[in-house]
Amino acid sequence: LLDWVKYKGNPVLVPPPGIGVKDFRDPTTAWTGPQNGQWLLTIGSKIGKTGIALVYETSNFTSFKLLDGVLHAVPGTGMWECVDFYPVSTKKTNGLDTSYNGPGVKHVLKASLDDNKQDHYAIGTYDLAENKWTPDNPELDCGIGLRLDYGKYYASKTFYDPKKQRRVLWGWIGETDSESADLQKGWASVQSIPRTVLYDKKTGTHLLQWPVEEIESLRAGDPIVKEVDLQPGSIELLRVDSAAELDIEVSFEVDKVALQGIIEADHVGFSCSTSGGAASRGILGPFGVIVIADQTLSELTPVYFYISKGADGRAETHFCADQTRSSEAPGVGKQVYGSSVPVLDGEKHSMRLLVDHSIVESFAQGGRTV
Repeated sequence: LLDWVKYKGNPVLVPPPGIGVKDFRDPTTAWTGPQNGQWLLTIGSKIGKTGIALVYETSNFTSFKLLDGVLHAVPGTGMWECVDFYPVSTKKTNGLDTSYNGPGVKHVLKASLDDNKQDHYAIGTYDLAENKWTPDNPELDCGIGLRLDYGKYYASKTFYDPKKQRRVLWGWIGETDSESADLQKGWASVQSIPRTVLYDKKTGTHLLQWPVEEIESLRAGDPIVKEVDLQPGSIELLRVDSAAELDIEVSFEVDKVALQGIIEADHVGFSCSTSGGAASRGILGPFGVIVIADQTLSELTPVYFYISKGADGRAETHFCADQTRSSEAPGVGKQVYGSSVPVLDGEKHSMRLLVDHSIVESFAQGGRTV
């Protein structure tokens, strides 16, 4: 597609009555409808503070008809940007073409919330005949439940790769430098490493996101493998040629007897963002990896697990990334990001970190939380 001719009939899609000009954007990949030759696509919008996904039908991609009702709506979530809608297999380990439907299939509805610049998703069931999507769990509905990424990540979209039968996700990482710093360096923001997306059959509630296999071709030299016995408060130094570009995979085995014997009710309602970061020590954490650290450890970025345990004895694992000491430079964002992550019986606490200069992408439990 090197030569393009602008269609004289533009615009082919305009906001319907009652929808503002700025509240109508980012159509999805189309999928086949129930009628022969019919294609459907959805586009994000809002009515008041309710985020909605409108659905249009077409047979030629120049004439579009708005279908009655909406694919889905969630009150209080505001404008839905970059809506994404696609099937995932509950049985197989490959991605699915956007038009695929039938037994053993769930559908993912994803929206980028313009109000808070967060990418949310939910898993549910799509009724093609009724043109309705229903979440499996209303408490985890799109915009109020799970997020694709709990860091600085927005405006993502997927596509189906038929050659490798996978669904690939791209996202936008908006850095937090000042505008003057962006002008000085000559660029602003970056694209994320592409990720494959699969349904998490073990939990039935989450997606699994994982860096595409092509990333592994960037590895240089023999891997550094190390096994250590970590004691409370200890830091194990790992020497590498360059700390600016790393692919780290690590797993932690927590002493089960010790974990069961510990009663910790001090961190009920633990949250990465309000915890004070990795410097706040407890009985069951933090434990993880420190990256982008200087010699004196005055600058460092910890990515870590913390296990909180309530008075009822139930343990909950949290996966956090602490930016509070990432840079001594003024005027950049310094937050603690993260969320809880399910760690199932028999699973070790595992993480993979992709470090690329100013960006750290972190994947917990095989990509269950990112």
